[in-house]
Amino acid sequence: MRKLLTITMLLAVIIGASYGVVMAAEGAPAGGLDPIVKACIAIAAGLGLGIAALGGAIGQGKAIASALDGIGRNPGASGKIMTPMILGLAMIESLVIYSLVVSLLLFFKL
Repeated sequence: MRKLLTITMLLAVIIGASYGVVMAAEGAPAGGLDPIVKACIAIAAGLGLGIAALGGAIGQGKAIASALDGIGRNPGASGKIMTPMILGLAMIESLVIYSLVVSLLLFFKL
């Protein structure tokens, strides 16, 4: 899992650095964005949403597993465990939705 996270972070840094270099390049067309910049924006939007969905799914899976483990150990506390779990799941999902909004803003910039 650490290798996947390391590779993902390295890829994000490389894409971010290449986007910065492309944006600093001179000679962009006057009518709009350079095709390389458009490609970088599209890749960044897709990767950003994919990484956010992956992280959200992992976080939600761990939260649900922990809650069910707690309920299995103490069934009487299920009411006190369910409410914070659902609230936490909503917070995790909101982060993924924020990533979707940012990706759509990047995509419609094209």
